[in-house]
Amino acid sequence: MTKRYPEVEFDVEALIALRRDLHAHPEVAFNERRTSLRVASLLRDWGIDTWTGIGGTGVVGVIEGESGPGRTIALRADMDALPMDEGGMPEWRSTRSGAFHGCGHDGHTAMLLGAARWFSEHRQFHGRLVLLFQPAEENGGGALAMLADDVEARFGWDEIYGLHNAPHLQPGEFGVREGAMLASCDDVLFDIHGVGGHGSAPEKCHDPIMAAAQLICALQTVVSRSVDPAAMVVLSMGSLHAGTTPNVIPAAASLSGTLRTFDETLRAQAKARIEAICAGIAVVSECDISVRFANGSPATVNHPEQARVAARAAERVFGSEKVRTDIEPLNGSEDFSEFLLRKPGAYALLGQGGVYCHHPDYDFNDDVLPLGVKYFISLALDRLTAE
Repeated sequence: MTKRYPEVEFDVEALIALRRDLHAHPEVAFNERRTSLRVASLLRDWGIDTWTGIGGTGVVGVIEGESGPGRTIALRADMDALPMDEGGMPEWRSTRSGAFHGCGHDGHTAMLLGAARWFSEHRQFHGRLVLLFQPAEENGGGALAMLADDVEARFGWDEIYGLHNAPHLQPGEFGVREGAMLASCDDVLFDIHGVGGHGSAPEKCHDPIMAAAQLICALQTVVSRSVDPAAMVVLSMGSLHAGTTPNVIPAAASLSGTLRTFDETLRAQAKARIEAICAGIAVVSECDISVRFANGSPATVNHPEQARVAARAAERVFGSEKVRTDIEPLNGSEDFSEFLLRKPGAYALLGQGGVYCHHPDYDFNDDVLPLGVKYFISLALDRLTAE
């Protein structure tokens, strides 16, 4: 039987105003106090049962269906901003130095609030809808913080879904695929300690800069000589800090980079190879070299059934010709992956065009806000409507 859905109507202008207010008042990881207060206040105004302080600054809303038992479906939006300054000059430009919604989490939060408002007035569904407003996605700690606060056990969802804007897709396009959507991510942090001294007497030193240079070159073999060429692993060095003046060999250096892959086995293999290379370079350079992996998130891997559910729900909103299930996975990462390790679900992309996320001139495209709201509603109704 083909399911029928009500006509979805809501106040788009109010939703845009909300999104722009969030944009003007960005808050970075675990400091989303104003944002959390705003979200919780709106949910309560709409008669939605609401919990705050989940995982620090997270918010959870629960809407019980009035049509009897059924699934429990979770929808998640991230709330945090980036720790950077905004370069663009919209009227709703960030009012806070060093904080900027450069990844569109203001839009994600507004879309989920739009769906929450609609469901608060249309509770003729089976089961229960859980609304997760997550802090600290950008540093990879928010999902784990909510999970450590027993959010899954407390609210007991059967499936979970997330949505992120995608500037590389055109407005009105939607992307989802079975399997890997996004890569894993680990910060790779190296500390190198040697013996410093005068640049004219290097034989009396254990040079950490030379060790860092050898390390950078040797680390390239993690991908080029340790991984099947058909597999995807990226290891890039992003910073090197050592010394203060030309004629002094410093006593220490630090190096950092990023490791990304779609496969957890390859992720573990690459980490082991990095550690082995550090041990080898430490011997030949006579320096102490330590490495640690931080802010890690596993690959975001969609469950097949739920990816198909997401595509089907999107087709009712975007049209089948605009729903892309053949998109390539992205090397970006998301800690939504932590939820997908525990329960079935899917992560999808909402096309919006424009400059890419984290660009200083980025802004969420308000024209696609209604599409995101309707997708969330279509998806939830699909899973919460009896056959």
